[in-house]
Amino acid sequence: MLNVDCSGQLVCTIDIHQPCLLLYPLTEWEEIEHKLRGLSSMHPGERRLQRLLLGYANECDMDKNGRVLIAPTLRNHAALDKHIMLVGQLNRFEIWDAQAWEEQVKTDKEIEQQGSTELSDRLLDFSL
Repeated sequence: MLNVDCSGQLVCTIDIHQPCLLLYPLTEWEEIEHKLRGLSSMHPGERRLQRLLLGYANECDMDKNGRVLIAPTLRNHAALDKHIMLVGQLNRFEIWDAQAWEEQVKTDKEIEQQGSTELSDRLLDFSL
C-alpha cells in the first residue's frame, strides 16, 4: 500500500515527547514541513520544535521487500534493538523498541483505568 501511495518514499524523525520514532509517507511529511515553515524562528519554543523535527528528519526509501533503513542517530533516540513495534497512527507510524512499547501501553492502560485524567472537550465527545 505504501509503495503505491507514496512510491515507498518515507521520512523518519524523532518523537519529541516519547522514546520512539515517527515515520511519515512523504506526502504526509510535506504537510508537516508546511506547518513547521509557518512557525516563527524568533520564538524559542517554535524554533526548538523546528530544530528537532527537521534536524532529525531523514528521508528513507522502502525497498522492494518493504524494509526501511533507519539512520543510527534515529535508532539511538528510540533505543531500538532487535525487536521493534511498528504502530499505525492514522497519517504516520510510530517505531518503538518492543519492550518500551509494552511498558508504554501498560502505563497508558493504568492511567485510563484510574480514570483520574482530565478529558479534553474532544475526548468528552468521543465515543466508540
